[in-house]
Amino acid sequence: MRVVSLVPSLTEAVAVTVPGALAGATDWCSHPADLDVTRVGGTKNPDVDAVVRLAPDLVVANEEENRAADLAGLRAAVLVTEVRDVPGALRELDRVLLACGARGRPRWLDEAEAAWAGPPAPGPRRTAIVPVWRRPWMVLGRDTFAGDVLARLGVDNAYAHHEDRYPRVPVAELNAAGADLVVLPDEPYRFTADDGPEAFPGLPCALVDGRLLTWYGPSLAGARTRLDRALRAADR
Repeated sequence: MRVVSLVPSLTEAVAVTVPGALAGATDWCSHPADLDVTRVGGTKNPDVDAVVRLAPDLVVANEEENRAADLAGLRAAVLVTEVRDVPGALRELDRVLLACGARGRPRWLDEAEAAWAGPPAPGPRRTAIVPVWRRPWMVLGRDTFAGDVLARLGVDNAYAHHEDRYPRVPVAELNAAGADLVVLPDEPYRFTADDGPEAFPGLPCALVDGRLLTWYGPSLAGARTRLDRALRAADR
């Protein structure tokens, strides 16, 4: 089985579960750190010819991260995933790993399922603004995996009912939204202590590992504990 992955989360999942199956991955596929495969461009602009030259048996893609026009040009079976919440991520991971030749369910996937099975920790729920970009400001909107992750940690997305999944919202409007927390991931935009919190005076800001918030793969097993710790640290 020769697999090309166009999704960073799934690249990591396949690499650690089915060693040797991956023939290619995007430039954004940064995990595992020692991944040594042919690079085929970005998620939004893959080098279709390079993928074809690898002659994969299967190309793994995602309906949000990859464009249909690029996938249509591939001469291989294409498995397109759709992930909008944690249960959906777990189901899609099972499907992808089976398609890639996994001989059984990996332990990390069992651990991830167990970690996210319980209810949020007791305490009052909070409402958060979750920027994913600035210049212009963009935030999490409706039906996102990251929004569901936060909801399971007791944090409701202030823009969960917006008509767009990633709306552009002026920062003045963000500050007037009535949220009591700002969650700043370090990807896709790299928010830091010096780049992001200053735009939200008076609001606590949680700086979080973007991979824990947006990736669905082996990191899911420990993501709940680490994200909860980062969210609580913002209140100190």
